[in-house]
Amino acid sequence: MKPNPIRERCLKGETVFGTMIQDVRTPSIGLIMEQAGLDFLFFDMEHGPFDLGVIADMVKVARLTTLTPFVRVPNDEYHLMARVLDAGARGIMIPRIESKQQVEDIISNTHYPPVGVRGCSAPKGHNDFQPQEMWEFTGQANRENMIILQIERAKAIENIDDLLSVEGVGGAIMGPNDLALSMGVHEKDYMTVLEPAIQKVLDSAKRHKIPCGIHTGNLNWLIEWTKRGMQLVMYSNDIVFLRNGAAAGINKIKEAVK
Repeated sequence: MKPNPIRERCLKGETVFGTMIQDVRTPSIGLIMEQAGLDFLFFDMEHGPFDLGVIADMVKVARLTTLTPFVRVPNDEYHLMARVLDAGARGIMIPRIESKQQVEDIISNTHYPPVGVRGCSAPKGHNDFQPQEMWEFTGQANRENMIILQIERAKAIENIDDLLSVEGVGGAIMGPNDLALSMGVHEKDYMTVLEPAIQKVLDSAKRHKIPCGIHTGNLNWLIEWTKRGMQLVMYSNDIVFLRNGAAAGINKIKEAVK
């Protein structure tokens, strides 16, 4: 198994930049986003229309680029996590995390023995279909795959130190939209209201030496939290990029020919 570039760069204290793919189902999206200068992609199985076959194809192409492919799984069930890792995702993000027991179960189900209970089939997408000695492969996979917790519930904020203390957690990414809903925040500028909660997660991640990140389309917020120490910086998604790119050109033409 190849080393995970995002894991390595985060361990060095570097900041990495990516986005969420929520609707575009062509494998070429990895090639396109590589040209845009991104470091990683998350393919969204929680809110996107992707089945496992589509995910496997997009991940395989992304692995041929300089990008690192991750998947946001819809839930923390074994078959939803293990199969996308088998398909070649270099890590997963699990939504709606709340308790330490939940995290411990996730770590067990995504790691091979002796750490966890994940079943092994080495020559799959996660190893580019190459044969490899079993214990060598499983040890590398346990080390290199990033298991990332999505922090987007009020209870997760309360329990953050317990959540990030579980050995095997590879990162934490804030989901400010769902966090605002969970905390009952109605203000338009909800990131200002959420600032203490987000800072609490970032501080905890630093104490546990785990990379922390945030996913939002607001560039000013991303810049601010990157300056504060966020390493996994996720900007917007494919839907917004398509809409905004098309609108910018079409609107300029319309204005010019009025």
